[in-house]
Amino acid sequence: MGRPQQVLGEENLEGGMARSSEAGARAEPVVAPVAAVGLRQRGASPRAAFWDVRDVHLRGVDVVILVACALAALALVGPARWAPGSTRSAIHFTVFALGPLVLRTLEATFPKQRWVAFVASFWLLPVLGLGHEMLAPLVTAVTPVLRDAQLAALELRMFGAYASVALGQWTPVWLTELLMLCYYGHFLWPLVLAAVLYFTRRREAFDEYLLALSLLFAFNYFCYALVPAIGPRYFLFNDFPEPLQGLWLTPFLDSVMRTPPFAKDCFPSGHTGTTLVVLVYAFRFERRVFRVMLLPGIGLIVATLVGRFHYATDLLCAVPLVLVVLGLARCWSLAAARYEAGVRTVPMGSAYAPASWSARR
Repeated sequence: MGRPQQVLGEENLEGGMARSSEAGARAEPVVAPVAAVGLRQRGASPRAAFWDVRDVHLRGVDVVILVACALAALALVGPARWAPGSTRSAIHFTVFALGPLVLRTLEATFPKQRWVAFVASFWLLPVLGLGHEMLAPLVTAVTPVLRDAQLAALELRMFGAYASVALGQWTPVWLTELLMLCYYGHFLWPLVLAAVLYFTRRREAFDEYLLALSLLFAFNYFCYALVPAIGPRYFLFNDFPEPLQGLWLTPFLDSVMRTPPFAKDCFPSGHTGTTLVVLVYAFRFERRVFRVMLLPGIGLIVATLVGRFHYATDLLCAVPLVLVVLGLARCWSLAAARYEAGVRTVPMGSAYAPASWSARR
């Protein structure tokens, strides 16, 4: 109030106050939108920006990880707490569930740190790898008995023979060796396609692909709990005339697959489902990967039988699961695209508009 009086000098004090109030009223609409912008956009400290989480953007894969792992953790501290190892598994699944929230918040707070965005985008990898080992208490609590007898009987009724036993009698040792090498491509091809889509900055394709993989494994792990089975290599052991034969590496490759702590993972075939999902998305978005992967991918699926890992029913039931997953992922992706198209109408200065990959990298 005093400064207008000094500046105006001999001007009327009341007139100066009126003009000052009028100027303040005109300035008010300009200040309001600035207040709506996040702290990070206004140049606040990183610590303050960390708590301004309005621009955190969860992808579809993040939501699946969060929901699936949270439900698993709640089950392990609730009705499944009697199962051996339930506490340890519950802690792991809790960490997995919190991962997307923490990593996406860090990504939004420090957009120039590319390694944070990379870890957030590929958080699915440790969840799948370590989550598989943590399934044993949950599966034991849901279905304590094995279902191999029912799966083997169904296979015998449908085909008149056990597929793994029949194929093993007609497969030469050199082909068995080759198929076993293809079998381990299960750990390679999903990562190859994800890396190609990520580093070529095709965000929409990358997001839908990882969403499909996360949905596939979530449903797959749920089916493991409902229909636990250890597979022909254990249940039909006496039906095989000899151990799995190859040229040089087959005994070693076969023994490695007997070391994981969780082995009730046959129905449906995760190897078949994953291979089909990768092939579909490689055909849609990256034909070079599809052409290189096609024959090894077919060999991987055949290896699940020749290597005595799965019943034929496991492979057949993986197909409808893949179709459901592809449909859900596509619908989710289209809905997300429509949502982001609406968000892009927000003014450029708003913290609610997620930045594109090209703008952030």
